[in-house]
Amino acid sequence: MPAHPETAASAPESAAPSTELPPAGRRISRRIGSIAESATLAVDAKAKALKAAGKPVIGFGAGEPDFPTPDYIVDAAITAARTPAMHRYTPAGGLPALKEAIVAKTARDSGLQLTPAQVLVTNGGKQAVYEAFATMLDPGDEVIVPAPYWTTYPEAIRLAGGVPVPVVADEQSGYLVSAAQLEAARTPRTKALLFCSPSNPTGAVYPAEQVEEIGRWALEAGLWVLTDEIYEHLTYGGAGAPSMPVLVPELADRCVVVNGVAKTYAMTGWRVGWIAGPADVVKAATNLQSHATSNVANVSQAAAIAALTGDLSAVGVMREAFDRRRTTIVSMLREIPGIACPEPQGAFYVYPSVKGLLGRSIGGRTAQTSAELAELILEQAEVAVVPGEAFGTPGYVRMSYALGDDDLVEGVTRMQRLLTSAG
Repeated sequence: MPAHPETAASAPESAAPSTELPPAGRRISRRIGSIAESATLAVDAKAKALKAAGKPVIGFGAGEPDFPTPDYIVDAAITAARTPAMHRYTPAGGLPALKEAIVAKTARDSGLQLTPAQVLVTNGGKQAVYEAFATMLDPGDEVIVPAPYWTTYPEAIRLAGGVPVPVVADEQSGYLVSAAQLEAARTPRTKALLFCSPSNPTGAVYPAEQVEEIGRWALEAGLWVLTDEIYEHLTYGGAGAPSMPVLVPELADRCVVVNGVAKTYAMTGWRVGWIAGPADVVKAATNLQSHATSNVANVSQAAAIAALTGDLSAVGVMREAFDRRRTTIVSMLREIPGIACPEPQGAFYVYPSVKGLLGRSIGGRTAQTSAELAELILEQAEVAVVPGEAFGTPGYVRMSYALGDDDLVEGVTRMQRLLTSAG
């Protein structure tokens, strides 16, 4: 077949042969090859591997409660596993009873009014985030992402063809971005804002007035908002986590809420999350899921129904423990010269600045980056933390305090011994 005239005319006779592999020669697609591994899961896997090898590693990496799933939820799953109807395919968008439970739970907890047609049950919060962006974005659409950000957000945006645009807030502002910062990052290609409060990785919680201000800014700018509310019940010291479409009702038709049972009910391994938003967006995302995974495991959905229709007493017990650990870890980290640790008001993470430790000799070595420091801490103190590079802000580390009190104290004590010797 002759070359296309434009192609032939544009190629100089002396051009060097292309080194680009033909499609059949590329083993991994560019789209998937560009994805970064989840740093939090990688750190957790490394810590667990070292423990399995007999090393007394204490891991602050994984963002999951150390509590077992409450018994009444497990009992519901056992009953479902013995029910033949649960052994079959069910609607791709979720069991009708679970959708109804999500509608009722959302009205109870945040005041947002939904219908079952506005809910899609997903395989955890990660699938909810991915499918929401895949549904909302076209190639080149920009999404403003406050940083520090959860490591999955930018990857989900890129997978959908979008462009993440970080807006950085540091410890001086309590890791809270302002509407003015967001406006400065907006361009004609901006399609959406990603919003998360309480925040992973910082534990920052936006006060109601700031949530409303940001929501009204998004409304006036004609943007969509994806708001991640998965830590809504984990707040401390009188802080609350109001839902943006409740504070700014006019935004509801351009707002997608992501949530799930993982953090509130200690159900990270059950893999049940959801998308709630405009019915047309949810229908389109459901079409995507019908081809990607079909329904979430029915046993997990039955467990989620029990969780959402039960009371929140088990959540209160966990929150009390997290609050105690939060106070302990902040006070202990603040005793280490070179570390600045704001007090988080939500989730179960601290995000201390370690910039004061960089470039100093620690245990005979010098770390120039927070990634190198995290590696040094793991090797010499046998403590696993996640470096800030994973969250878009080098110079920090994330530490989850969702681990036992004794392990928490022992782990930070090891860090104190190592890091207070920095010269």
